[in-house]
Amino acid sequence: MSYPNPESVTRVTSIGGGPIGGGWAAHFLARGYDVTLYLHDEAETPAFMAILETAWKSLTALGLAPGASMDRLRIVYDLAEAVEGAQFIQESAPENLAMKQALYEQLGQIVPADVVICSSTSGLTISEIQSQCATPERTVIGHPFNPPYLLPLVEIVGGEQSNAEAVAWAGKFYEIAGKAPLTLKKEIPGFVATRLQEALWREALHMVANGEATPEDIDIALINGPAPRMAVQGQCMAFHVACGAGGMATNLDQFGPALKLPWTRLEAPELTQDLRDRMVDGCNDIAGDRGFEEMAAKRDEQIVAVLRAIRDTA
Repeated sequence: MSYPNPESVTRVTSIGGGPIGGGWAAHFLARGYDVTLYLHDEAETPAFMAILETAWKSLTALGLAPGASMDRLRIVYDLAEAVEGAQFIQESAPENLAMKQALYEQLGQIVPADVVICSSTSGLTISEIQSQCATPERTVIGHPFNPPYLLPLVEIVGGEQSNAEAVAWAGKFYEIAGKAPLTLKKEIPGFVATRLQEALWREALHMVANGEATPEDIDIALINGPAPRMAVQGQCMAFHVACGAGGMATNLDQFGPALKLPWTRLEAPELTQDLRDRMVDGCNDIAGDRGFEEMAAKRDEQIVAVLRAIRDTA
């Protein structure tokens, strides 16, 4: 199959208007694309517009692409109408395998075979999702990090029936669209970034469960410790640079034996009602009387500052 030049794409369709689908729509609008958003129900429109308006403030602060405008958005409630004329489709439907399989079965029948379809799924494989699609070769995972309109990462991987050219096309398109694409070597549950995040999350749950730290303690430690450094060096290079001229070799030779110490607990703790309540109560204490929209706006404002700092010193 010959796919169009990714640089020629001007019109994309985003399926789903939640935090991920809505975030994708905001990103593509900010990059100057014409965007058609498909919503399953008209009642979802106000929630999506709240996401878009919150996102647009931060995207404007970061700098919009020439011609970018919210006026280039079209919201529709019929799937066939939504994909008509689309040159790329980003699917962000709910994480329900049967629902996604049925959706891709329909998309396989109504979308031209040279249009790449990427799924935002975080917990399913594209091999599962594409199993009932008549044109599975052009279906690919394009998994973002939340919020997708700010965080550049998108993890890309094909499935058992995906065409290698479609996977490569998706990587090139996302790069042109202002993302930081990471193409995986193979399908793995949770991809790369989410698996790393989940390892950290498991440790946090263990510490709360064992009375070793509160949710606030954990966030204070991360915000004022590894998080700022990870924003510029990641984990591997942070340890490489931390050990001076000897680099990672010194790190592993000196500190490798410590990996055998009982610092980490790889298995997740049992999510008891008590642990669940302690996590919920702890996070509610941190939030205080701030609502979601206020906290999301503050988060975005601070992420913009970090992204600006990295960009301006690159």
